[in-house]
Amino acid sequence: MSVSVTNLTKIYGDQHALDGISFEAPAGQILGFLGPNGAGKTTTMKILTCYLSQSSGSASVFGHDVETDSLEVRKLVGYLPENNPLYKDMYVREYLTFAARANKLSNAKPRIEDLIEMTGLGRESHKLIGALSKGYRQRVGLAQAMLHDPKVLILDEPTSGLDPNQLAEIRTLIKTLGKEKTVIFSTHIMQEVQALCDRVIIIDRGRIVADDPIERLKQRLAGESSLLVSFDRAVDVNKLKQIKGVSRAVANPKAPDYRLYLASKADARAEVFRFAVDNQLVLLGLHKEDLSVEEVFRALTKS
Repeated sequence: MSVSVTNLTKIYGDQHALDGISFEAPAGQILGFLGPNGAGKTTTMKILTCYLSQSSGSASVFGHDVETDSLEVRKLVGYLPENNPLYKDMYVREYLTFAARANKLSNAKPRIEDLIEMTGLGRESHKLIGALSKGYRQRVGLAQAMLHDPKVLILDEPTSGLDPNQLAEIRTLIKTLGKEKTVIFSTHIMQEVQALCDRVIIIDRGRIVADDPIERLKQRLAGESSLLVSFDRAVDVNKLKQIKGVSRAVANPKAPDYRLYLASKADARAEVFRFAVDNQLVLLGLHKEDLSVEEVFRALTKS
């Protein structure tokens, strides 16, 4: 197993930033690490990359303990932190050359050129890092994280600040890297999770509340699907909740449209139709769909 975490705990005063979390990540897997702000995602990543020590528990990368064998762990891990620290007064190639020397890489020039092409930095590579947009600075940080060809990539909000075209390119790159490396990344973009991840861990208040393959994650809740309903006029959501098979109803403020969450796997469409007839409503739309990752995330992390 490339990454192994057992009962990992981090305490700040009276606060448990991490409260005994455990998980494993094999090679060739893209693991999405999700959670609200302050849930413990970044703390976990900093421990795995040896930037922070745990209060108790253990973590290892390819058998090397992050606490007792941190130098070996750092050789195996590439890390892009959320607040990407760069030397802004250096040129792109100059900075990557500096980072290669720090990693004691020999014959680094071909590797640097490959990474500049891989991350799409070509036309910006002649500039000072301080003159780059946030999106291109993210690319520089990603190139630096991959310089030593690590077996594990840990990326904290790697697509922050990218425009749609850059986003598509970096997603493709992460997907390609995930075929041979272990990639652990955090993001708040749920579409990104569905597009990239093989598996998702959701952490809330220092504890893991879900650890599932992406498809199984959607089935964790009792109500695993919902109905999108549209009427010709507004309806009291409290009345909609009384429909057999409906656990809760949410109104769309812009139109008389509603999402009805189902309390079980039963199909409630016939009941909705009867409700419309009994209340002399015109049913303009009725569509069943599975819960999205975003909806599951909200349900599992709400107070």
